[in-house]
Amino acid sequence: MRIDLLMNKLCLTKTRSIAKNACDKGLILVNGKAAKASLMVKANDIVEMKLYGYLHQFRIKELPMGNVSKKDAGNYYEMLKREPLE
Repeated sequence: MRIDLLMNKLCLTKTRSIAKNACDKGLILVNGKAAKASLMVKANDIVEMKLYGYLHQFRIKELPMGNVSKKDAGNYYEMLKREPLE
């Protein structure tokens, strides 16, 4: 699944276009490397994003099949770190 779609489906960004723009600006890293919006992610990938005033780091547990409700979105990833940006 593409990183921009995954971020939107798991409610980590408000829209897919925000995720795409964040990738274009280098604000999203996958396994330590800058991610393009079309990057295909897999289970156990480590994602870092610098959005909404925080550095978020999480590990993808599994990829969703179809749409995900907001309350179930947290089941697909494990938050490793969340700290405010300076």
